[in-house]
Order: sequence, then C-alpha cells, then structure tokens
Amino acid sequence: NSGVTGIFGLVYWILVARLYPTSVVGRASAAYAAMNLLAGFTALNFNGLLTRFIPQAGSRTKRLVTQAYLVSAAASVAVAIPFLLTIHRWGPSYAELANPIVGLFFIGCVVVWAVFTLQDSVLTGLRNAVWVLFENGLFGVIKIVLLVLFAASLTHLGIYLSWMLPALVAVPLVNALIYGRLVPRHADATLGCLPPTNRQMGRFLAGDYSGSAFLLATTNLVPVLVAVRASDVRLTAYFYMAWMVGGVLDLVGVNMSMSLTVEGSFDASTLAANCRKALRKIASILLPCAALVALFAHWGLALFGPGYAEYGAPVLELLAVATLPRAMTEVYLGVLRAQSRTSLVAIIQGTRCVLMLGLTVYLVGIMGPVGAGLAAVISQGSVALLVIPGLWRALTGDRAAATVPAAEASAPEVTGP
Repeated sequence: NSGVTGIFGLVYWILVARLYPTSVVGRASAAYAAMNLLAGFTALNFNGLLTRFIPQAGSRTKRLVTQAYLVSAAASVAVAIPFLLTIHRWGPSYAELANPIVGLFFIGCVVVWAVFTLQDSVLTGLRNAVWVLFENGLFGVIKIVLLVLFAASLTHLGIYLSWMLPALVAVPLVNALIYGRLVPRHADATLGCLPPTNRQMGRFLAGDYSGSAFLLATTNLVPVLVAVRASDVRLTAYFYMAWMVGGVLDLVGVNMSMSLTVEGSFDASTLAANCRKALRKIASILLPCAALVALFAHWGLALFGPGYAEYGAPVLELLAVATLPRAMTEVYLGVLRAQSRTSLVAIIQGTRCVLMLGLTVYLVGIMGPVGAGLAAVISQGSVALLVIPGLWRALTGDRAAATVPAAEASAPEVTGP
C-alpha cells in the first residue's frame, strides 16, 4: 500500500504541476495540507485505538467502528469552523476559503477525509489490509483520470474535485464491505476474546490522543506554517511537492508500525520477533529508496518543473535523510501501543513535535523553506537517539525472558539439613 500510494501520488502531483498554474497549485496544496491537519485532529487520533482494540473487540467491533466514525465526523466540523472564522489570519494562500460557499465545501471535505482516513485503520485492525491496497490503488487511478479530465474545463476547481469525488464514492462502498462482510466475520472469529472495556479504551485514548496530536502537528502543521510564512504562493507549491515526496518514504515506517501494533495485540509473545522482522523489512526497503531519492532529488523534482527542482530539491534531500531515524522511532511506537504504554508514546511524540515545530519556525525565518528540511533531520535524529535503549529492550525481550527459566533450571537445588 505504501508503494502504490507513493507511486500514484507522485504521478498525480507531477500532472498537477504540469497541467495547472503554479499559483493554483500553491493554493490547492495549502488547502490540502489544512484539510489533512484538521481531519487528522479527529481521524488520526482514533487510528491507534482502532488498530489496538479491533483485534480483540469481538461482538463490540461494529459499535467501536461506528462510534469512531461519528465522533470523528462531528469533531471535524467543530475544528473546521474556527479555522474558517480566522481564515484572514492564515495568509494569502488561504484567501479563497473566506468565500462562504467554498468554506462549506471545505467543511464537507474535512468530514469525508476524516472517515476516509479511518477506513484504512479499520481494515488493518480487521486483518484485511489487502483491501487497503485495493482501495487506495483504485482511488489513486480515478484521482489521476479526473485530474486530467478537469484540467481543460475546470482549471481552478479541477484539483479539488479530483481529490474529493473519488473519496466521496469510496466512503460508502468501502463501509458496505466493512459492515456487510468483514465485521461479522471478524466478530465470529473473535468470540472467545474478552472485549475491551470503556475504561481500557479511555485510558488508551487519553495517552494516544495526545501522542497522535503531536504526530499530526509534526507532519501536517509544517507545510501549513511554511504556507503562512511564504511571501509568494508559488513557494508553497515548491515546498509542498518536496514535502509530499518525503512523506511517501515516511509511510513505510508508519504503516509497518501499525501492522506491528495489530499483530502484537493478537499475540504479545510474538512482539519482539515481529519487531526484529519489521526493522529488517524497513532496512531492505527504506535504505535504498532514501538513498535514491536523495541522489536524484533535483532530477526527480525537475519532472514537476524547473522551479520545483530549484527550490524543492534541497528540502527533499534533507527529508530523505530524516526518514531513516523516523522509521526507527515509529517501530518503537508500534511496540508501545501494542503494550498500551500510551503515556510514553505521548512523551516521545511531544518531544519530537516541540523540536520539529520550534526549529521549523526559527530556521524557515532564516533559511526559507529549506529550513524545514533541516529541522526534520535534527528533530528526527535526536528523538531516534533517545529511543534506542527502549527499542533494544523491545528487540531482545523474548530472548531475555527465555534466559530466566534456563538459569533457574540450571541452579543447584538447595535442601535443608
């Protein structure tokens, strides 16, 4: 799924840059970043809960999924309205959202995107991640086709409609599959599991929500900050393309972490072995991909246009480096979620968020958009160094446990007189 999403995403944004004026691309990418940010404040924060507790939800699976959808949809409206009421403070990249009709359309997009995002976590928690690949692959193809069709007749709205029309169709279709087939089958297969209590889920969500909010700010608030501080809307477009390509690499670690949480929730005894397996898979996929992206950053972004290569390549080179330490951290976070240690998840992600945003604001003011790339390298590398001891314990947990019975068995028996 990470590979397919990344490839279709690259093709989509190359066509956007080629078919649409740079100023339109800048405003569209700024709106897309804001939509991801606002939808993520609700949807992303339920992703950990769904992947953690669906595997053992049993007869409560349908209720858990429905509650997550409803709360996310309502909260999406609640966070989108204040954003639109203060839109005049967000810079020229967001000026067109001040129109009431456009604003209502934007609110609807945030709600749809929140539910669309949650579907991936539901499918993964149901151990049917193959449908995530099918859904996002088909979504990517349709999005590209609509983008090309709208380029001639709807130059200004074509980018927005090509995102949202496929998502609007996918939400009811995928949920028909989830509710009609996958949830009943999963409920039958997990009848012997003890469903999580509201108290357990509440405690998990209290910690994971904070951590997810920090993660969201780290990934989705950065392009918004750059858009707000950009003196020219075209710089927003140049930066966002580099940030988007770097985000494709990050998907490998994030999605591997999600799978690690699901499997660890099913069987805690396999957590250490799966953690080692996840790191090996990440190394085999991510190391060569990151090296190629850094090496060919300028050439690759030249496919978008000369301005994208000139201003975006230095950012992308730094982001390719930053994705390696981030992947290590994401694996450790997947272990912590499987163990329901969400307080530590929040601390780690909060530390990373503060470093990332603080350095971004400071360095972008000095260096321009490339400062955000340097902020990513420093913050991701620093946090990865901090989690190495905990990650090592997670990797060797099963081996350490195995040595205790062996030592006890070899100890001499002491008898009384």
